[in-house]
Parts: sequence; structure tokens; C-alpha cells
Amino acid sequence: MKNNYLLVHGSFGSPFSNWLPYLRKEIENKDLEVYTPDLPTGVNYQNYANWSKVFKTYVEANIINENTIIFAHSIAPIFICKFLVENKIKVKRLIFVCGFNNYFGIDKDYDAVNESMYFDNLIDVKKYCDDIVCFYTDNDPYVKYDVEKEFADTITENQIVISGGGHLNSESGYTEFYELLKYL
Repeated sequence: MKNNYLLVHGSFGSPFSNWLPYLRKEIENKDLEVYTPDLPTGVNYQNYANWSKVFKTYVEANIINENTIIFAHSIAPIFICKFLVENKIKVKRLIFVCGFNNYFGIDKDYDAVNESMYFDNLIDVKKYCDDIVCFYTDNDPYVKYDVEKEFADTITENQIVISGGGHLNSESGYTEFYELLKYL
């Protein structure tokens, strides 16, 4: 069975933001299967339960399986970890960009939508994926370096720190993200 790809946006994001459209196009150009869920965002809409409902439809359709490679940005990495652990789902590869867990202090709206995503058994994700890569930066304006490093240290030795990359989003100049292509 061929690999398929899932690209997951972060808080207040969309499948049309940051580097997701670029990566989707690159995957489609290789004639590969790619999905970019448009997850509920905004206070009172973005939460673990609502995102899980969307992801359960992907599981039921056998879109998320042992041949799935997931790229996730910002809050999405911890959501993915929690979802895989709670639902005992194995995937092929996880590529996380600026992931974090149990972090508050961005602002009240971000704290409100992010809080339900956090969980304490992060290390358990290693039971459901053997190939995890974490990208993060030394100057993220939203999430402290130590928080992103702690997230990465918990789940993988395969870490890429990008100097001066901000939150690795469009406002930091990341509408394209060439480094991700080698993980297809």
C-alpha cells in the first residue's frame, strides 16, 4: 500500500495558511494522496473533542493508518500525539513543526483553544510511531525555545533547529518549506 499524507494546521489556522498549500502541491505533483483537514478554529470551536471528531472520520475511512505520514504545525503536533495514543493508532512517520505541550501564556484566546489538546503521556506516542522528526527554532515569538525543545526531547532525537525561523509560519516567511520535502 502506498503512503498517504495528512497536513494539519495549528490554532486559528487553515489548510490554506503557512506552508501547507506549498507542501500539498509538492505532494500532489508526485501523484500521491494528500489530505488537509479544515479543522474547527476559534474560541468555543477549537478543542480536542471537535478536532477528534474530524480525525475519527479519517480513521473510519482508513485514511489514517500505518502508511500515513503526518505533517503538523504548532498546536497540531500535541493534538496528533494525544489522538494517536488515546485511539491506539499506528502511523508511519510524524513530522512536527514548532510543537509544544502544556504551555500557557501566548494570550487568553490561544490558551483557551490550546488547553484541551495538552496531555501528560506524551512519551507514549513512541509506541505508535517509530519515525518522528521535530523542527523548531531559536526565536519563536509565541512559544519559548525551552518548551519546544522539551517537547522534541520527549519524543525523538531527530531534531532540526532552524536559526531565526520564528514560528515557521507565513509571518516568518515560511510560505514554502523546502526542508520538509525530504520527509515525503
